[in-house]
Amino acid sequence: MTLSIGVLGLGSVFSGPYAALITKLEQEGRVRLAAGYDPDPDKRTVAADRFGIDTTAGGPEDLIGRDDLDIVLVLTSMNQHGSLARAALEAGKHVLVEKPMSTSLEDARVLLEAAAVAPGQLVCAPHIVLSPTYREMHRRVRDGEIGDLHLARARYGWSGPWWGRWFYEAGGGALFDLGVYNLTSLCGFFGPVRRVTAMVGTAIPKREINGEFVTVRADDNAQITLDFGNARFATITTGFTMQQYRSPAIELYGATGVLQLLGDDWAPNGFEQWSNERGSWEVFGERDPNWPWTDGLRHLVESVENGTPTVTRPDHAFHALEVMLAAKRSAEEGSVIDVTSPFPDLDYDTPTRTAGDAHANHDPRSS
Repeated sequence: MTLSIGVLGLGSVFSGPYAALITKLEQEGRVRLAAGYDPDPDKRTVAADRFGIDTTAGGPEDLIGRDDLDIVLVLTSMNQHGSLARAALEAGKHVLVEKPMSTSLEDARVLLEAAAVAPGQLVCAPHIVLSPTYREMHRRVRDGEIGDLHLARARYGWSGPWWGRWFYEAGGGALFDLGVYNLTSLCGFFGPVRRVTAMVGTAIPKREINGEFVTVRADDNAQITLDFGNARFATITTGFTMQQYRSPAIELYGATGVLQLLGDDWAPNGFEQWSNERGSWEVFGERDPNWPWTDGLRHLVESVENGTPTVTRPDHAFHALEVMLAAKRSAEEGSVIDVTSPFPDLDYDTPTRTAGDAHANHDPRSS
């Protein structure tokens, strides 16, 4: 079975990372890249010339309505994610949507309801819980190797994009683009967040985008405190304000030990573990240095091929969105905000190929 793919949004996220994985899957005979759409005619021309795909659709609805597509990738600007993903699901497609699943909790709830009854599967980025390193850390936490979790710290950031205004406009921002990685990681270890306290703001009021200075209207700097209940807390430091860093992406502090994910959670570099019983640190090298952060597409293809559910569920992405919106509200009101949405624990028991086998992509993320 060869699955046919259509892409909404032909910018750098498609032309670099996702295109590399699609090419790999095409070489394995598992997918065929058939069509794409972007409102920018230059991007349509480039994609047609480079990949030989049909880019003649007059709009997103034309691509979604094609009968020959099995999977639709939604790689557009953030504000369009929810509505386009829902339309593709309602058209009977399998859907991968980049993060966040929506910028509105109301739209995300409608998308979640559509996913529950749609014939196709919905996979929401980020895909970090699929990496071999994250999976092994998750196993060790669930097996009690560092005891009950009490505290955690997470961080991810950089100086910010220079190619897209929408990152800095309403509906964009560092929290949706960056903080969602750490949040997804922490929730996978701890479970649902119960309360949020945050400081979120705009530290750099003007940014240069493609040679033009624009006024920043979205957040670019955030410090978030998460309460998972039972006196279990975590913090996230994120923003388009971090030039460099040399610290673990995730630090998990348990009753009898510590686990630290090295590198970034979307580009892990192994982990290290402290054990009170052993009285020393043990370093575990990265099992798949070329694991791609686009791996959710491979996982979706595999799930469709095997008729199995995906590890990542839309409920995870909905919860992350509720937490991020709660963080923004907390910063505005100076208050603690309750979070109510549940999600199931990650279930890795469904038989699946590992990321390092013949069906894995070995093209790392490009900045």
